[in-house]
Amino acid sequence: KKFLSLWTKPSWPNKFNQPLELTPNNKEESSLEGSTVTLSYRYSKQAAGRDEFYWYQQYPGKAPELLIYHLGSGSVMKQEISGLSIRVVDGQRQMDLQISSAAVTDSAVYYCTVRPTVTENSKTLYKNLWSKDNRILHNIH
Repeated sequence: KKFLSLWTKPSWPNKFNQPLELTPNNKEESSLEGSTVTLSYRYSKQAAGRDEFYWYQQYPGKAPELLIYHLGSGSVMKQEISGLSIRVVDGQRQMDLQISSAAVTDSAVYYCTVRPTVTENSKTLYKNLWSKDNRILHNIH
């Protein structure tokens, strides 16, 4: 069997200009082809059931591609490829992406990012969508 490596990177900031809230448990996971690989991120607080988590895969020189999107409860809302599953563990403070029957082509960089449940009023939210020099800040998804 062939050997594969998957790397996790700190999450991107979200569009609400909040600090990074997700950190990978391990920077690299290595496995044999055909095995199940688990990538884990710790959330800085307990996830609310409606918080949205987005997992991306990025190959060298390519743009990140969305793999799966789920809620803090673990409910999968959108899945782009088969063979992926989500586990929400440790009191909704850890998000796991499991890749079953991992292949060498799964060797890539992975990111998880979160869009928290919005509880701010619309005036504050509108203000936070603009940068200091009034350029629109775009979300990555």
